[in-house]
Amino acid sequence: MLSDAQFRELVSGRWKGLLAGTLRAGLAVLELPYGWIVRRRNAQFDSGFAKAERVAAPVISVGNLTVGGTGKSPFVAWLARWCQGRGAAVTIISRGYGSASGQPNDEALELTVRLPGVPHLQNKDRIVAAGTALATNPQQILILDDAFQHRRLARDLDIVLLDALAPFGFGHLLPRGLLREPIEGLARAQVVALSRSDAVSEERRREIESMARKLAPGAVWIELAHRPARFVTAGGEEVALAELAGKQVAAFCGIGNPAGFRHSLESCGLEVAAWLELPDHCAYDRREMVRVEEWLGGLAVEQVVCTRKDLVKIPRDEIAGKRLLALEIEVEVVRGREELEEALESVVAEVA
Repeated sequence: MLSDAQFRELVSGRWKGLLAGTLRAGLAVLELPYGWIVRRRNAQFDSGFAKAERVAAPVISVGNLTVGGTGKSPFVAWLARWCQGRGAAVTIISRGYGSASGQPNDEALELTVRLPGVPHLQNKDRIVAAGTALATNPQQILILDDAFQHRRLARDLDIVLLDALAPFGFGHLLPRGLLREPIEGLARAQVVALSRSDAVSEERRREIESMARKLAPGAVWIELAHRPARFVTAGGEEVALAELAGKQVAAFCGIGNPAGFRHSLESCGLEVAAWLELPDHCAYDRREMVRVEEWLGGLAVEQVVCTRKDLVKIPRDEIAGKRLLALEIEVEVVRGREELEEALESVVAEVA
């Protein structure tokens, strides 16, 4: 079984050799039926045969073209705060992927910490969730988290995030690449956001923008920087970035895009002396915790760093006798903010 990192190495083509080539060929065969199903479903909505259901409230969708982390959670938090700052009530709705026994998944737990008091409903049927939210408060904005491919619920604004490190899923649909649907689907977006834009060069940003504008010529283009803000403990203590700058740390994560997390750590000036990648949406059950503790046991470091998404599932300030911290990321709109706010204002005006 390949880890998330190994899978990315394989589908990106960075993993060379006969075995890698054979595996990619097998995945390419499986890509065909997946592509047929996705195209057929999109065609039903595009032709009007399948219709999206509209609810009695403005709906903003935040999604992506690819699997794996694109930094949606910090942006959803930014978006919710922006709407609240204009006097609009907000509820976040998501599918709840990776949740167990009806419990909130890691994204929901993270957003609860970031947005205390903002309701977050998780339901595979987002139309039902929307009805539940509006029964509580009919005058509000619904933010759909990770819903670009969920077309049953009509939305007033479709925002799609492209991860600067792999914006178009290495050119292939699942499982041969990372794309959830053909890149032509980007044409449905009203706003295209390049996340982690500061992780690539200016030249690369313009290449990605050029491709996105060809696919979605009418969309607003924005660029996001995911900036490390501070470290936090499970108990709520805040630690300044400068306190760990230049120090050796051990780092682990169970997220969809470990490379993005590592880039953020290194941008803080940390020296990652040991690195452990766990499966996306890792539950941190007893078996996984034993694995992490055994890994840390032989390391001569005093600090262990993970993501916010990991920490919400590990309510501890120490692990294997070492201080456990999470790197908190805040998003900044570094290009196109005026155009984004103009698009948002028209939505907020309906309820504020």
